[in-house]
Amino acid sequence: MTEANQNSRVCLLRPGRVPSRAVALAILSLSLFFPVLGWGQSAPVAPDRPWHSAGEQGVEREAAREPKPGATVNASTTYSLADLIGLAEAQNPETRVAWERALAQAAALGVARAELYPTLAAAALSQANRAEVYLNTRFYRQTLGSFDLALDLNYTIFDFGARAGRIDSAKAQLLAADFAFNDVHRQLIYRVAEAYYQLLNAIGQVEAERASLANAQAVEQAAEARLKNGLATLPDVLEARSATAQAEYDLQAALGAEDIAHGDLATSLGVSPTESIRVVPIEQLASPDSIEETVDQAIDRAFSQRPDLMRQIAQIRSANARLKEAHAAYYPSLSFHAQPDAGSLYGLQQTLPWGHTADLDGSMSLGLNWTVFDGGLRKNEVAQAKADVRSAEAQADATRDEIENQIWAAYSNLKTAFRQRQAAAALLAAADQSYNAAIESYHYGVRNLLDVTAAQKTLAQARSADVLAHAQVLTALADLAFQTGDAIQPSPARPQP
Repeated sequence: MTEANQNSRVCLLRPGRVPSRAVALAILSLSLFFPVLGWGQSAPVAPDRPWHSAGEQGVEREAAREPKPGATVNASTTYSLADLIGLAEAQNPETRVAWERALAQAAALGVARAELYPTLAAAALSQANRAEVYLNTRFYRQTLGSFDLALDLNYTIFDFGARAGRIDSAKAQLLAADFAFNDVHRQLIYRVAEAYYQLLNAIGQVEAERASLANAQAVEQAAEARLKNGLATLPDVLEARSATAQAEYDLQAALGAEDIAHGDLATSLGVSPTESIRVVPIEQLASPDSIEETVDQAIDRAFSQRPDLMRQIAQIRSANARLKEAHAAYYPSLSFHAQPDAGSLYGLQQTLPWGHTADLDGSMSLGLNWTVFDGGLRKNEVAQAKADVRSAEAQADATRDEIENQIWAAYSNLKTAFRQRQAAAALLAAADQSYNAAIESYHYGVRNLLDVTAAQKTLAQARSADVLAHAQVLTALADLAFQTGDAIQPSPARPQP
């Protein structure tokens, strides 16, 4: 290329000089703009005080604009446990999180399967070049242009199982994500059942405390009547008033516990605690009196359907697939590469007509890639994969041991709950008879007030124990169903959300 041609190219590429005043203004503008971007966020200035900044205010405004989930609880509907479980599965955010993770893992399987197919890329290139060419004794303006359409095809013919290992690993990970999704439902169902039975117990305790308050008021009225007739003393009346105040105190505590249990149930459903939820009373719920199966049967069923154990088995599959992929790295891979290129060239030189040509060219190749030496990389990758397999197997064994212990504890708690319920029923019947006899004897002057108040307190405790024992049986049944995995098994009687 001649010196004149080089100078002409330089003149085309170099812009004109920028005035120094414009450069100074640009630098000043950047110096004022970049602090906003770079120093708008900072760490706390000291460890002894809370952090506050403009960034915090922006996040707070953004959080305030987030839409609140709409409640789907009908205040006029009385919900059973199955209805509440359906609501929780439909609107609790935890199920959506697990669902999206499973969808993401399904997409990862699609990514792994895509390696079985060739990749095809297309590129279109166009360029024009204008220059002054020196011929003989003068310069001639010359314009050259080109347009190319190229395709790039790559395909791995075989790789001794490397892709198959990655696909099998992705399949196992998808299985693990599906079982994790089921486990989220299992835990959610148990939380709803537990909160439901706690609310029923709290409601029952309120009713028991109301009955105890009525009994205490009746004893107080009887003591005051006997005082007016000269058959009782003032300390007897004060004792009766103290028992009434204690009953009122216990009632308020029970009402507070009911509010808390209501909020716990609403939270498990994914609705606001301010929503009103009507539930079936505990006395309308039937429960068995004994366990029909043995603990060994419960353990065997848990081993066959617990989703957390199934997820561990899927992790073993994934680890074995990664081991297969690691072994495949010892062998070569054969790939095919093709690159057809359709090009069009044109040119124009001063004093000469246009010139044009078009052609199809390209290349094809087969590539055999075989790593001969890697400094122990493949050996260590295989060792790592084997260790992952053994670790996954050990984790599954640990999960089995934990399941056995959980089933044993749940089974034992259920047997204890059955016995406590029988004892509580007998205690309630005896305490009711004792109170009725004591209050009747007090009216006839045979028993003193201390005997009556003691019988009234025993009856109050018996009522509370009876309600609690019924709730404990229901909770223990739900716990055993949770530990065995029965809660997520398909049932035609279970309504769908």
